[in-house]
Parts: sequence; structure tokens; C-alpha cells
Amino acid sequence: MQDVQNWPDERGIPIDRAGVSGIRYPIAVLDRNEGKQQTVAVVSATASVSATAKGTHMSRFVELLNAHAGELTLNTIPGLLAELREYLAADHADIEVKFTYFLMREAPVTGSRGLMDYDCWFRGVDDGAANSFVLGVRTPVTSLCPCSKEISDYGAHNQRGYVTIEVESAREADGSPCLVWIEELVELAEQAGSCPVYPVLKRPDERHVTMQAFDNPVFVEDMVRDVAVQLDQDHRVAAYRVEAQNQESIHNHDAFAVISSGM
Repeated sequence: MQDVQNWPDERGIPIDRAGVSGIRYPIAVLDRNEGKQQTVAVVSATASVSATAKGTHMSRFVELLNAHAGELTLNTIPGLLAELREYLAADHADIEVKFTYFLMREAPVTGSRGLMDYDCWFRGVDDGAANSFVLGVRTPVTSLCPCSKEISDYGAHNQRGYVTIEVESAREADGSPCLVWIEELVELAEQAGSCPVYPVLKRPDERHVTMQAFDNPVFVEDMVRDVAVQLDQDHRVAAYRVEAQNQESIHNHDAFAVISSGM
């Protein structure tokens, strides 16, 4: 049987990235309280293609997911990429894993419980000389406008905002990526906002969070700076990007701010 994929290519043009995207796959990720959490991810994986090769082997990407039994963490992704790059004789391989992560949250007064969902992602890159691992988390928060509070006789406008944090792990002494928990990035984001967002709130809880937000007004610029201060002090973080976005309640536009360090 002819293997067209292995035929040589005579155009002499290398391809930066070729691979697969949109793979829905059950995975296990690290959970600070439970050890591991099962979820469903959308995976994209690519590798470089040399100037003389006709193409890459698309099936190998899915085979490697199966070989790792769907466990995709900072402990497994570097090895998966090294295998992929070696098997495909590629100079470069990368993977992006997007998934929903759930945390059980309690209301601040009544303790009413419910699950909160967070958009998360991993990005891994291996270029032969080095590899990197990036964790990203998008956290909803409440923000209250300091300007509105200052100029109003009573009240102030507030809105839902989102704080997105991406961190590239520094290296342990053995060369492995430092572990930064998803929960830690959620906590950093919530501390930077005026108040956290909760899945279940009773009337006493609503009173509490409304007053908490009023006592902690912040601009989007405040939020990204507060997160950046904490990340700058964390030896586990080699690089980061922080974005805050407010879905403004009295303006016909959103407000946002970004700080990037090394990314």
C-alpha cells in the first residue's frame, strides 16, 4: 500500500505548524483538594514539518493522548511533547488544552454551596532545546467603580468583570516545571476584584457581597497591578500575563487593562 504521507516534497518550504485541533477528549487534571479532577477538554496539537517532508502524521497526536490515558498536567505534557517531536522528527511541537474546571464554593454568610465553573487552559511547547508550560485561568469577579462611588451622593455602579491570568512555570532544581495550582490563580483574581462571584447567594449573602464590593472599589488598572505584584514575588512564576475586563453596566463599551511580563 502506498504511503503518500511519507513521500518527499520538492518545493523546499518548511511548515511552521501542522496538526490537529478541536479534539474533544476526557482528561484528568490536578485538583488541590481532591488530587485529580475529571473533565472534558478541547485539544489542539501541532508539530513543525521539514522542507523535505510532505506532511505530518495526524493520527499520532490522538495515539499519544490515548497512551497518556487522558492525564494532561504539567507532569505529563513535557513528556508527551518530547515523544511527539521525536516520533515525527520535528524541530518543534506544541499543545493547547482548553477545559472547564469546577470548584465547590460556599456563600460568605449562609454557607450555601454550589459549583463554580472556570475556563482554564494549558499550553506546552518543546523546541528540542527547551520546553515550557503555561497555565491560564479566567475568573469572574465583581468590580465597583471608585470614580462612581466618589462622585455619587449614594451608591455606585458595579458590574461583572473577568480577570484572566496566564503563568509560565519556572523550573525546579531537577528541571521539572514548578506547580502553580488553578485554585491559587482563582484566589489571586478574586482578591484583586471588589468581591468574588458565587454560585448560590441567599439574602444575607447578597447583603454581604454588596457591601463588600462597596468597601473595595477598583478600576481594571488596579486589578491587574494587584495581581502583578503577587506574581512578581512568586519564585514559581517565570513569566505572566494578566488581563482584567469589565462588562460595564452604564457604558456602551467594556473596559480592560493588561500587564505582561516575559510573555
